[in-house]
Amino acid sequence: MALQLAPEEPEAGPWRVKLLSTVVSAATRQEPDRSSSGRPAVLAVDGRSNSGKTTLAARIRDVVPGSVVIHTDDIAWEHSRFGWADLLMEGILMPVHRREPVAFQPPRWAEHGREGFIGVPASCPLLIIEGVGAGRREAAHLVDALVWVQADQREAERRSLARVGQPGGPATVGDLREWMAEEEPFLADQRPWERADLVVAGTPQIPFDSVTQLVVAPPPVTAKT
Repeated sequence: MALQLAPEEPEAGPWRVKLLSTVVSAATRQEPDRSSSGRPAVLAVDGRSNSGKTTLAARIRDVVPGSVVIHTDDIAWEHSRFGWADLLMEGILMPVHRREPVAFQPPRWAEHGREGFIGVPASCPLLIIEGVGAGRREAAHLVDALVWVQADQREAERRSLARVGQPGGPATVGDLREWMAEEEPFLADQRPWERADLVVAGTPQIPFDSVTQLVVAPPPVTAKT
């Protein structure tokens, strides 16, 4: 069955099953337990809401000991749904490229009484940026690899509605609609699937082992050459 996708997003393919460990090694272009550059490899995991990004990022983190996942929702907290590119680049990615440890507190955290910080130790071998817009073009020069998670819109919408009123989810259906009213044009303009190095199925339609494998495809034919 064909995926239902936004009009501007072509379906990737052909889909095939690959080992998660193999995908991670290929996506980061290095052995998963070391960084040849002296800094963490930076992997962006992008996709639409409830496509499976967070689950994928957690699975990748579990494959690479010492890796760190940063959620764009934490960067954007009480700031802006998608106007946080400068915080990502200046607060996290640029220090990482300078081989510096990161202890970044977005400015809105202190203003609204949120304690703690976003941390990346100098010994981190792989930094995973996860969330809608993780692969945005403004930060592309600071990202080593981009994975786009492609999911059937009907299933993603079902997941989104199931999260309404749940911890970490939108408080109301109205909040969900407001988010989507910004997300849809943002992604239509950004088109991160065209910069992707690999596409992962967020709603797989062929059998696979959900512990050790992924369903993957090359980027769509309209992607970068």
